[in-house]
Amino acid sequence: MSKKILITGGAGFIGAHVVRLFVNKYPAYQIYNLDALTYAGNLENIADVEDATNYTFVKGDIKDITFINDLFQKEQFDAVIHLAAESHVDRSITNPNAFIETNVLGTANLLNAFRDTCKGNFEDKLFYHVSTDEVYGSLGKTGLFTETTSYDPQSPYAASKAASDHMVRAFGNTYGMPFVISNCSNNYGANQFPEKLIPLFIHNIKNNKSLPVYGDGQYTRDWLFVEDHAKAIDLIFHKGKNTETYNIGGFNEWTNLDLIHLLCAQMDEKLDREKGASVKLITYVKDRAGHDRRYAIDATKLNKELGWKPSVTFEQGLAKTVDWYLENESWLNNVTSGAYQAYYKKMYEV
Repeated sequence: MSKKILITGGAGFIGAHVVRLFVNKYPAYQIYNLDALTYAGNLENIADVEDATNYTFVKGDIKDITFINDLFQKEQFDAVIHLAAESHVDRSITNPNAFIETNVLGTANLLNAFRDTCKGNFEDKLFYHVSTDEVYGSLGKTGLFTETTSYDPQSPYAASKAASDHMVRAFGNTYGMPFVISNCSNNYGANQFPEKLIPLFIHNIKNNKSLPVYGDGQYTRDWLFVEDHAKAIDLIFHKGKNTETYNIGGFNEWTNLDLIHLLCAQMDEKLDREKGASVKLITYVKDRAGHDRRYAIDATKLNKELGWKPSVTFEQGLAKTVDWYLENESWLNNVTSGAYQAYYKKMYEV
């Protein structure tokens, strides 16, 4: 069945994996990749499908309401998979308004444009909103986030994503717009911009730079391999129930310090260094403001209803990730030049 699908943020980390999966798996679909190509958007991430006959790249910003309205009127999309977002907590602390503008107002622009072009006929239409587990706040030593956990965002980033989640549900309730929402845990894998922990530390270990660890290093996260996340999005898009929320997690909790020790061990082996060499690079830095102690997703609903489960263990997925970064040095060098260096110096140098 032919569909015209808009994927926002498709040149970013997660979005590129979703675009690639849909372009390759569904040749009858026309996939439109909308991305503003900000610092984290990179067309190199998706170069392998740029010549596909069912793929179109559109450069544009979801904050530009006139552009968005014109695009939707012209293309008359059947569905939207919305991933475009400002997503780094540290950046949200230094510039919260940028997150409000993109994550809240940008999402509202997409919802309004989709509603207006559908003109009340939502048959075979869908707005799929991709969100985060950070909207739920912080957990204690026990318990898991479920789809019914109350929202309690603790950072400007989390608050902006919570607001966009609420806006999507409001459009569904008010206008009858079909939608699904998924909330995912921390992603890792190829093509992730190196402001995030795993690619940042791979880059630093390789270059014998310090590994900046917040606080005591005991902050705990559930880690999800990005290719598994893309497969979950595919399942939810095609088989998820209208108006439902699905949590996507890796069943895979690690403290930051334990993760870093595992990464150091893998890097020492792959770089043929002395065992324990990279651990010596760990440096403790001032804690992040409002740092949530623990996130952990219960993905039971997704497993039971749609049959999804992670395809790799964390150790396997991390090894694949390390291999990719070591084999794609030019990609990493390209995205860690210029403005990234100034940002890194401001945020992490002690």
